[in-house]
Amino acid sequence: MPGRRSRRSVLAAMAALPLTGAVSACSGQGATSAGSTSGTTRITFWSALRGSQQVVDAFNRTHDRVQVDFQQIPSGTQGGYAKLSNAARAGNAPDVATIEYPQIPGFAIDGVARDISGMISDTLKAKLLPQALGLTTFQGRTFSVPLDVEPMVMHYRTDLFERYGLHVPRTWDEFAELAHTVKRKAPERRLALFPTDSLATPFAAYCWQAGAQWFDTSHGAWNVSLADAPTRRVASYWQRLMDEDVVFVNAMDSRQYDAQVADGLVLTRLTGAWDAGAQMKAQPGLKGKWRIAPLPQWDESHPAIGTHGGSTFAVTKDSRHPEAAMEFIEWQVSHPDALRARLSSGASSQYPAVPGLVPVDRKAFDRSYYGGQDIYTLYDQEARKIRDGWVWGPRMTATGKVMQDGFARVGGGQGSLIDAVRAAQDGTMPDLKALGLSTTQHTT
Repeated sequence: MPGRRSRRSVLAAMAALPLTGAVSACSGQGATSAGSTSGTTRITFWSALRGSQQVVDAFNRTHDRVQVDFQQIPSGTQGGYAKLSNAARAGNAPDVATIEYPQIPGFAIDGVARDISGMISDTLKAKLLPQALGLTTFQGRTFSVPLDVEPMVMHYRTDLFERYGLHVPRTWDEFAELAHTVKRKAPERRLALFPTDSLATPFAAYCWQAGAQWFDTSHGAWNVSLADAPTRRVASYWQRLMDEDVVFVNAMDSRQYDAQVADGLVLTRLTGAWDAGAQMKAQPGLKGKWRIAPLPQWDESHPAIGTHGGSTFAVTKDSRHPEAAMEFIEWQVSHPDALRARLSSGASSQYPAVPGLVPVDRKAFDRSYYGGQDIYTLYDQEARKIRDGWVWGPRMTATGKVMQDGFARVGGGQGSLIDAVRAAQDGTMPDLKALGLSTTQHTT
């Protein structure tokens, strides 16, 4: 009976597989470079995040009992996640690994990320933005500690807004009206881009804001509803703007988009808070021409947003020193010296999951690019609008890839956004069932 309940449970593998990892660790098959010599515990840390070496160096200089060995790995989409999964299968995962929010459920189900619910101190919990911690917690069980959380905001070209007499839209209806105005006044320009890449995470953020619930874990199952009513509303909205040719439709990670931004062809950029620093580095010649505003709302009386971006730190099943790993994680996400070390590398400023660190980011940020604007006051305000309850699916990379492929076809004139969403749901279900998880789905 226990095995049957475990297999049917939404957290079946999350509950069972980390125990397997714990057994292998006790039998000496864990992270081989972790160890204890002369009273010092050594742990391993893998990350693709810029500035991680500087963070590790700062930690090692100020800590005697725990020392960290760091390895830079590729980003997840460039092979880092595959490397982590392969190491876990071999029983050699690092003590600490960086995992982005959409991948946490998958690594928890696979038994790579350890349940750390009982290891997070009340002090750290009190420091973390509740919405950020909520994105790493499933049915009361936490599998990762947030480093940053990136509320969606709207960057806009002040000079072009002034030239064409445009106002900053507060609602999506106003945004649509503005898109038509831009095309009428400047036919070669567009108000925004609908990205056909990024594994559909910007689109997910729009749907999240609108009240969508692509996945939930109620009633002991993974309930999948990618084409729910809020998502259909969002898809219909953007489809209309695309059909009316008032937005660009192409990849965001492309030379085409770089040129659209550099040449002033696109007047807004809808993205996560992290992109402020990235934009400064990518387009230094546009200094002083951009400002940041809240993302338009569907209902101003009930403001909400989703996120785009953000990283977390997990203790893996193979860690033989989980307490030491948690000590390092807590210092890394909450200590001002850790953030200063990361920023010293030239890493872009982001919105920390511990809002108490905002003064460190604010001090390091060059306001002149955004005309002197204090963007962190805006981020503080917007981060608290992140809608609670969003759950990423167990195989978001695969789900996002199917949706992204569909969006690319739409950009080429084939199919519709909602067709791409439904295809993503169809492509998701076999993966979930292959995991042995109990599933339900709602189709429309």
